[in-house]
Amino acid sequence: MRIEDLKRLNEERVARRSVLLMTDLGSGEGHVIAEGDTVDPLLQDAVEKAFRSGKSGLVEIDQLKLFLNVQVPPPRIVVIGAVHISQALAPIAKIAGYDVRIIDPRTAFATEERFAGIDLVADWPEDVLKERPLDAFTALVAVTHDPKIDDFPIAEALRTGCFYVGALGSRKTHAKRVERLQSLGFSDQEIARIDAPIGLDIGAQSPAEIAVAVMGAIIKAFRTRPV
Repeated sequence: MRIEDLKRLNEERVARRSVLLMTDLGSGEGHVIAEGDTVDPLLQDAVEKAFRSGKSGLVEIDQLKLFLNVQVPPPRIVVIGAVHISQALAPIAKIAGYDVRIIDPRTAFATEERFAGIDLVADWPEDVLKERPLDAFTALVAVTHDPKIDDFPIAEALRTGCFYVGALGSRKTHAKRVERLQSLGFSDQEIARIDAPIGLDIGAQSPAEIAVAVMGAIIKAFRTRPV
């Protein structure tokens, strides 16, 4: 592998961006492709499939045998609100292979007793997200019902291109949220990315059912994201 290729692979991984090394098995030549790069139309489908699945493998295109070694950052979920839905969502997300962090400045809710073994931060999202920013491989789930807590991370998720942005609340609550985001300069197209009411429409009622609906929406968004 060329030094410049190795350097770029490492840079993309550190920045939490998808990247793959495409090696021509006939010539032995390698080529680094990052998610979003322009590629040969003949390779487009194979490259997109590799980025979406996160799976490396051999592909044959026009008598070429290519090995695509893909590196996709582990997806993670940032939950704003240490509520009952969050208690159910955290173990479901871990089973599905997602890292989870729960943020809530309300210390009466954000307790170790309620979230044993979970990455829990009892602080304001504005401060926590400075330390570990959101990115394109993060899903943002806002479930406090409190705009003083939810609004900043939702806006930040839209700015940073989180692959999923979901917010709990009725249509009336969301309409007010839309007005606040518009006042911050977000376009209707950007705001339309918010999944509200949150989760897949499965008729969920209990916190556990809502958590399942949210997890399904997150998985769907991740596996169908544009690359």
